Amino acid sequence: MPTDSKRKIWQTPWRYAEAITIVGSLLLIGFMLQIVIGEFNFYLLAKPANYILAGVITFLCIVLGLFSKKSRFANWLSGVEMSVALIVALLLLTIIMGLTPQATHSHSLLGFDAMTSSWAFVIIYSLTLLSLGTLTVRRLRAFRLKDYGFYLNHIGLWLLLLCSGLGYSDMERYIMYVREGETEWRVYDDQNNVKELPIAITLNDFDMDYYPPKLAIIDMENGEVLPNDKPEYFQIDNDMPQGEVNGWHIVMEKYIHQAVRNSDSTYQEVFMPGATPAVKVHATKDNITRSGWICGGNQAQLYMTLPLDDQTSLVMTVAEPRKFMSDVVVYTQSEKNISDRIEVNKPLSVDNWTIYQYGYDNNAGRLSSYSSFELVYDPWVTPVYIGIIMMMLGAMSMVWTGKGRKGVEDDME
Repeated sequence: MPTDSKRKIWQTPWRYAEAITIVGSLLLIGFMLQIVIGEFNFYLLAKPANYILAGVITFLCIVLGLFSKKSRFANWLSGVEMSVALIVALLLLTIIMGLTPQATHSHSLLGFDAMTSSWAFVIIYSLTLLSLGTLTVRRLRAFRLKDYGFYLNHIGLWLLLLCSGLGYSDMERYIMYVREGETEWRVYDDQNNVKELPIAITLNDFDMDYYPPKLAIIDMENGEVLPNDKPEYFQIDNDMPQGEVNGWHIVMEKYIHQAVRNSDSTYQEVFMPGATPAVKVHATKDNITRSGWICGGNQAQLYMTLPLDDQTSLVMTVAEPRKFMSDVVVYTQSEKNISDRIEVNKPLSVDNWTIYQYGYDNNAGRLSSYSSFELVYDPWVTPVYIGIIMMMLGAMSMVWTGKGRKGVEDDME
């Protein structure tokens, strides 16, 4: 047999040249399909089509893996050369996706703005599933207990790729608006038709917390923050109770995060939905002294400012929300009643549904009469989580034993 330096392309056994050529050709075919027929429609793979396809892919991986010794193609498909070519292709597509703003549907010729729906990505993703699955079955055929880290890692990755891809078409997303004290199970679909869901939410209470607001000096004629060229603000902070704003020296005497007016010009701390931040300050400039309470106000309370002279006034800016949360009870068709608090980045998961805190009445703030939730239904989420856990366990075991790489190298020789 001639050496690799003299071998011709497509001469068996296939190596990097053939792998790069095939993967590159598939990318080119994918881009051509994108131009001719547009993006890939994942919803064609909705149940039961995705279950059938999952079975076909699994069957092919098992057959190719079991007969890899007799089949040069199966041996090459699951070999190092093909793996490297596929990883490079996926990395290239991922870089393009990271550098291009992504949208739900592609509006570009090659589909770079919706990469996961492009034909190039789908083709490389499918071939990666076959390659990874064949390699895993090939290694399981010669099972060795000491390679458990490799098995966990590769089976977990294959399960993650398979279920996250094929499960996309079965995912459902809705926005549900629930008024305080009421129960809701209806949403609007993409065509603005009312749809009843097999899950209901009762909103017991909505609440939110704010960051301490800022103080600013405004021109009372036009409401602009001074100075005009570079507006200045005083951040309310108990650890830094004084500062300079537009030439005025501001000293904070008292700050109440949840305050209610108890007279024409004073405030007291009261924990209630209509409470709002209020601060008592002392302002001086050129022997002129002004002092009093300032409040940003809300729908329940009037704002209060501190006039400094005939043209300017010290005011409180709108406080920015720190977090908002909803105390809810969730009911499911499986007769589960779950009481919990849903916050931003703290969703609630039940029966393949994940419920996220989505929004509220921005104008009302803490006095919002409703809370909105994003409901995501994903029946494939459990195997995805299982795959992630298996990958983590496999990676930790391979690092711990230090034998993962050696096992792979032995198998490829």
